Amino acid sequence: MPGNVAGPGWQMNRRVLAATVLGLALIAPLQSGINGQGAGREPRTLSGTVYYAGGNQPAENITVELHSTEGSLIAPIVTAATGWFEFHSLQRGMYVIAINASGFEPVNFNVDLTFNSSRGNVIYLESRSSNSAQSPSASSASAHELSMPQKARDLMVSGKKKLYGEKNAQAGLAEFEKAVSIAPGYYEAYYQMGMADVILSKHDDAERSFRKSIQLSSDTYGEADIALGTLMLDKGAFAEGERAIRHGIEFSPDSWLGQYELGRALLNENRIDEAEKPAERARSLAPNVPIVYRLLSNIHLRKENYPALLADVDAYIRLDPDSTAGVRAKQIRDEVQQKFAGGSSKPAPSSKP
Repeated sequence: MPGNVAGPGWQMNRRVLAATVLGLALIAPLQSGINGQGAGREPRTLSGTVYYAGGNQPAENITVELHSTEGSLIAPIVTAATGWFEFHSLQRGMYVIAINASGFEPVNFNVDLTFNSSRGNVIYLESRSSNSAQSPSASSASAHELSMPQKARDLMVSGKKKLYGEKNAQAGLAEFEKAVSIAPGYYEAYYQMGMADVILSKHDDAERSFRKSIQLSSDTYGEADIALGTLMLDKGAFAEGERAIRHGIEFSPDSWLGQYELGRALLNENRIDEAEKPAERARSLAPNVPIVYRLLSNIHLRKENYPALLADVDAYIRLDPDSTAGVRAKQIRDEVQQKFAGGSSKPAPSSKP
């Protein structure tokens, strides 16, 4: 897309537009973290089975992630021998299912639990063409986890349930600490310790845990590098954060969060053109995560690419229409459209992303 749009219809007051659009960012700022899901008291269930494409072979030991529509990780779960997964006691609302298994195309789609539970979903994992000769298998990280003592792995499962499902970070942290006491080389558990520490606002402890995870994995665990880089961004150390995130992406190139955080780092460094590429990559990997469109809207605002900006806002509204940020986005869209209409005889831009 062009960086600037020619024609008198787009020559509007940038300060007014910036104040209008950034209202969305102020309501739902560009940040990372794990937050609770929205209101709603009636519990919902989300379940399904993951298979390898081309047959009925269940996909065992595949991590299925449940996200809020704003991108926050709510809970991960590992599929059983039958490929089965199930999330319990969910609040009403929209969720995002994500699977990023090594050697397979990423899976990312919305699930609406506003009115009913969603059971019996069937997901097929498609092999990447470059890995078509490989037999289905768990990722290297999952293989490492399977080498850990069963008791330590049970503590990891328990800790994740407490951290992500029950929103009890302190209890989750205690389980992860027990896991590493049994298996000192369990670098995935150190990563989860860091995630719990972030929730508890113990950022120095989180940094130590992420660095320990990186050290124990011989710096091959991309998730830990991305998490450390994100922590550096939140501290304002953008250059250091960028380096860590780029390194993490080398091992986890299909991490939408890594691509998103790289775009955020570059935007904060005022490297606008460079920021657009990873942001668009994040969108291709996670087209149903609203926070990605917030990043893109900030980039397109800075580039004065107003048609793309409106498309970003439209996409955000489509994915997250009823939250506080979604309602504000609708107001922003109307205000921006009115400014366009007031300055041009051209028809308003399409609302399609």
